[in-house]
Amino acid sequence: MLSRIFTAVIASSLLLAGCAGKREIEGSSSLRTSFVPSPSLSKPKDADDPVPLSPAAWMHPGNPASFAGRTVTVTPGQPIKLRAKEVALTFDDGPVPGKTERILASLDQYHVKATFLMVGQMAATYPKIARDVAERGHTIGTHTFDHKNLAAIGFDAAMADIARGEKAVAKATGETPGIFRFPYLADSRRLRGAIVAKGAAIVDVDVDSKDYFRSSPAEVAARTLAALRKHNGGIILMHDIHARTATMLPALLAQMKAEGYKIVTLKPVHGSTRTEPLLVASAD
Repeated sequence: MLSRIFTAVIASSLLLAGCAGKREIEGSSSLRTSFVPSPSLSKPKDADDPVPLSPAAWMHPGNPASFAGRTVTVTPGQPIKLRAKEVALTFDDGPVPGKTERILASLDQYHVKATFLMVGQMAATYPKIARDVAERGHTIGTHTFDHKNLAAIGFDAAMADIARGEKAVAKATGETPGIFRFPYLADSRRLRGAIVAKGAAIVDVDVDSKDYFRSSPAEVAARTLAALRKHNGGIILMHDIHARTATMLPALLAQMKAEGYKIVTLKPVHGSTRTEPLLVASAD
């Protein structure tokens, strides 16, 4: 009971704070998102507002042949090199009942894979969902144990939180995670160096969906597409703890497919075959 109460508190804080924050953090040079929502996108709407699609998106709802892209190897200390129109889908903070499952269903519909950066406490509380993510072939990553700002708690405490989160996610999913992202993108040069030295890979962000804002699903989709078009692809940050994200994802995927994007699969260089403890995953 105490564990579930603690998890609820974490989930509430994630819903309020979001994961990426509102500023670039030292060392997070690959966070290049500069799209600013227009005033018309600032008014919250109902979480189930329909997301408008172009006619082309409606005409091609689910043919997987032209949408799923290649597998991209993620090597510690090396940049993730995506080609023009290639997209990597990433989801932070889960798993969460009622939302993660909806996101998985949408990904299955379009026959594409994503990377799930799980919070250890959430994976420990909902291990069946966490394992389902892994069994469906998605890439498993970690996001600390309880979503602390690692840049603010000291080096030793930060590394301990990373290791604890990795252990919880590994136990829940049955896989040794190979990808890591900093909560709030709050890193430091020392932490990044230590993570790479451990043989791990750190995945940063090119396109921030800002789905942690109190926006409607349609607004989240429009904001994400605008940033995606500007960058002509990239790593998209989303969260599988928000109903608005689960609601808008089918439309976002349909529109991306209609515009010729390819969804790539990120895989750490050692994958789940590592025998030594892995603390993180990197892409810069």
